[in-house]
Amino acid sequence: MKTVLCLGASIMQIEAIKKAKEMGYYTIAVDYDRNAAGRDLADEFYEVSTIDAAAVLNVAKKCHIDGVVTVATDMPVRTAAVLSEELGIPGISKEVAIRATDKIEMIKAFQKHQVPSPKFWIVENDASFQRQKKELEYPVIFKPQESSGSRGVILVKREEDTRQAYEYTKSFSKTGEILIEEYLDGPEVSVEVICENKEVHVLAITDKLTTGAPFFVEMGHCQPSAFSEEIKTAIETVAVQAIRAVGIGNGPVHVEMKVTQDGPKMIELGARMGGDFITTHLVPLSTGIDMMKLVIENACGEKINIPKNNRYGSAIRFFSSESGRLEDVTGIGEALSVNGVKYVLLFKKTGSSITDIHNSLDRVGCVIAQGRSNQESIEICEKALKKIEIKIEKY
Repeated sequence: MKTVLCLGASIMQIEAIKKAKEMGYYTIAVDYDRNAAGRDLADEFYEVSTIDAAAVLNVAKKCHIDGVVTVATDMPVRTAAVLSEELGIPGISKEVAIRATDKIEMIKAFQKHQVPSPKFWIVENDASFQRQKKELEYPVIFKPQESSGSRGVILVKREEDTRQAYEYTKSFSKTGEILIEEYLDGPEVSVEVICENKEVHVLAITDKLTTGAPFFVEMGHCQPSAFSEEIKTAIETVAVQAIRAVGIGNGPVHVEMKVTQDGPKMIELGARMGGDFITTHLVPLSTGIDMMKLVIENACGEKINIPKNNRYGSAIRFFSSESGRLEDVTGIGEALSVNGVKYVLLFKKTGSSITDIHNSLDRVGCVIAQGRSNQESIEICEKALKKIEIKIEKY
């Protein structure tokens, strides 16, 4: 029996733990939260932060792991790289992990390898900000050097708003450095990929719905993409270019880009499975490909076999509400009874504080559906959402 280590045991990582057990692997999970949702699903659980590489390495050595996986979050990718190098298990190098998690190093790699991507400016400190803001070409996007889930990302349209935006974005940057990028206008997509010995396998292209300016939080996804075959080919080409520029040769990759009037251009990528239930739920529902299974097999050094792509549609729609204290959420059963609805998930507990949507952690829950097309799947989600009522006590 092989042993797989799951970095994280939150709701986003539950499917990895479940799948590994279903495949007959012995599962180890680590998470700083002793009450993590997936704690009791794993064969062994350790209260260890996923970004404490030394502590996770001690667990990995103790448990004699054969592979390591992570879903949805970026910084544990660095921990996985440490385990890969120290234990000789499949994965990426620490150098590649830095380029895959540091937005500044990533865009430098895109520039070096001529990957279509936005113009950018790097801000190291306040003095640097004062110099750089004179050169900006509005609108621009401010991003923290290291972050995920849209945390710290904001659109700035005029110079007089730059100081407030800088302070906001810097508050999410551990180093204090931020990246400012030219704003790319156009629909956003992601590309779900798995690499094996430097061969890049594109599994799906996902169309995205965001809140738009100024925070661009993702509120929905659907597959397959509605773009033409010509544009989808261009999207895949840019994705492969970006993956090779960063140097990822093994494991999953979640690639994000915008389709502009000049063609697809990169936003960023993650050397991990995509979050928001895209790779754990939408990919299997729309393609028939069990990406989680492929990722676990790849992580443990097994040859992967990608089945023929089935053509269905799948969609997810996130929901939130007005600000206040969450009193109750009703209508879940009615939503689940809608034909085509596969999951209704809640992220907030009764009594939780609900705020405006600034990042992905502010969403209340989601509906996931499967249909004969992406449009039908979206319509099923929207029908189910009408059954759900969120009761809020205003502050």
